[in-house]
Amino acid sequence: MIASLGMYDFGPAMAANDRLWAGIRDRLRAAGQPAPDALTRGEAAFWPAWMDPALVLSQTCGYPYRARLHGKVALVATPDYGLPGCPPGHYHSVLVARADDPRDRIEAFDAAPMAFNEELSQSGWAAPAQHLIGLGLTPCPVLRTGGHRLSAQAVAAGRADLAGLDALTWAMLQGQEPAAKALKVVGQTAPTPALPFIAGQGADRAALLPALRGAIAALSPADRTTLHLQGLVEIPAAAYLAVPTPPPPVHFGWSQVSD
Repeated sequence: MIASLGMYDFGPAMAANDRLWAGIRDRLRAAGQPAPDALTRGEAAFWPAWMDPALVLSQTCGYPYRARLHGKVALVATPDYGLPGCPPGHYHSVLVARADDPRDRIEAFDAAPMAFNEELSQSGWAAPAQHLIGLGLTPCPVLRTGGHRLSAQAVAAGRADLAGLDALTWAMLQGQEPAAKALKVVGQTAPTPALPFIAGQGADRAALLPALRGAIAALSPADRTTLHLQGLVEIPAAAYLAVPTPPPPVHFGWSQVSD
């Protein structure tokens, strides 16, 4: 059995996620459902967990869900993070540049060297690229960092001029990540459905959903603030599948040789 909550699992959120999982686990077991003692972390918390038939619960990104996971996992529910300017259960990306960059509007960043976390990230690649294209601008991916925090650090260090960061990660980086102080927001994308909770394809959603709702409701005010977790929204798979997908970074000239 595997459970992972790796998408927002750094700094104080790690202990809060452990307590959230303990609440989910205990509720599942009380309902007669098996559940692992602890969360899986590291690289095993992502694709290996998502593709494992023994997955009890995890959180993925909307792009991996629509590109590879739809039909192979059970869609459980979508977290609501109460993000300003977003409908319940939605999020967006912020486009960040160095604070001392004289350009203040995203329209001035046509073909600007861009850092992105990975090719199958909705908030780090798909949404920013789609936003730029919609404005008649050309994305110029030059650096694949492997994480939103690393993308922020890359822009702050001058290794790229622009990056798209998940708005929740951006909020969580404030006060935790020194690089965030060296950055400014120059634009933001349209809201899309937030990162969904998923389980193995044969999972008992009827048991998972109340366990998840109950554990979220039982969070302490401090943990709720740390995780920005307000509750759950049931967003249909069709809403995830309808989100536009831009061409991949290689279409715009990026090569792994440039990392």
